[in-house]
Amino acid sequence: MGSTAFEIIDPSPFAVYSAIKMNSVKVYVALVATTLLWGVSFIGTKVALTSFTPFSLIFFRFSIAAIFFLLYLSWRGFPRLTKGQHVRLAILSFFEPVLYFLFETFGLQRTTAAEASLIIALIPAFVLLLSRLFLKERIPGIAQLGIGLSIVGIALLIVGEHGLQGHTGSSIIGNLLILGAVVSASIYTLLSRSLGQEISHHVISAYQFFYGTAFFFPLFLLFPKVTTEGVGFSALGALLFLAFGATIGAFFCYNYALSKVKAATVSAFINGIPVVTAFTSWIILGETLKGLQLLGALVVVVGLTLTSISKQQLEESLHLALNGK
Repeated sequence: MGSTAFEIIDPSPFAVYSAIKMNSVKVYVALVATTLLWGVSFIGTKVALTSFTPFSLIFFRFSIAAIFFLLYLSWRGFPRLTKGQHVRLAILSFFEPVLYFLFETFGLQRTTAAEASLIIALIPAFVLLLSRLFLKERIPGIAQLGIGLSIVGIALLIVGEHGLQGHTGSSIIGNLLILGAVVSASIYTLLSRSLGQEISHHVISAYQFFYGTAFFFPLFLLFPKVTTEGVGFSALGALLFLAFGATIGAFFCYNYALSKVKAATVSAFINGIPVVTAFTSWIILGETLKGLQLLGALVVVVGLTLTSISKQQLEESLHLALNGK
């Protein structure tokens, strides 16, 4: 008598539910980690600048990231890029990360981390604004209101009361430099739209650091490397955090989350970066916004919330601009 094989099927949905829930937990852990890493990166830059000069800080950070991506692409395989694509990547890299980090790093020498993060958060809004001005793309009315409020908020931050409590102050020049970083990242985003359809964001990010390192190498050789006080342990730790945490770690967390959930969900978390920065800068640096600056911060948050309602363009701009950070 032949034996009969029986297949036992577990009708319980708990196994499937547990797998889905675990995957969801990983995604939100990645989102929280990205927000924390990028939020604290502004404080990390200010701490690192106590020992490193801007050019050396940027070069060291780029070099570490470039070496990592070189190993990463050696493992994944280098793409075959045309000469034209290399030229476009070099042009993109000039705007971000080169100009972006020049403006941001020199700006953070002259303003507070909290103000800097609020101004940097305007990148998606500026992308929409530049899209309207130069590409004649339509912007929904509520997004226009959000952009207008954001600009008013930034104006209040820039010209508001100076002399934040603590040892790090703000200045109009510093905030304007940070605004230059926003413009650079926004131009980069517009220029990278077509290239992003030809090359993966992983590859674009890798070559950003390759070209960025090459650009800053001669500047690194020409200018002083460290301040007169020498390199302290806190500054060295901040540099390593910026390279391995805020650049490499956040890159993978961000892209992992973006591959699992809608970009609108990602943007909701990314909008929390200024909150993380404000809190950690208060704890570590003793910075607190006050007077017109606090009002400007609140207006910026409201403006960003309204702007984020325009999802499709905002999601694209956010993904492209932040991948090079």
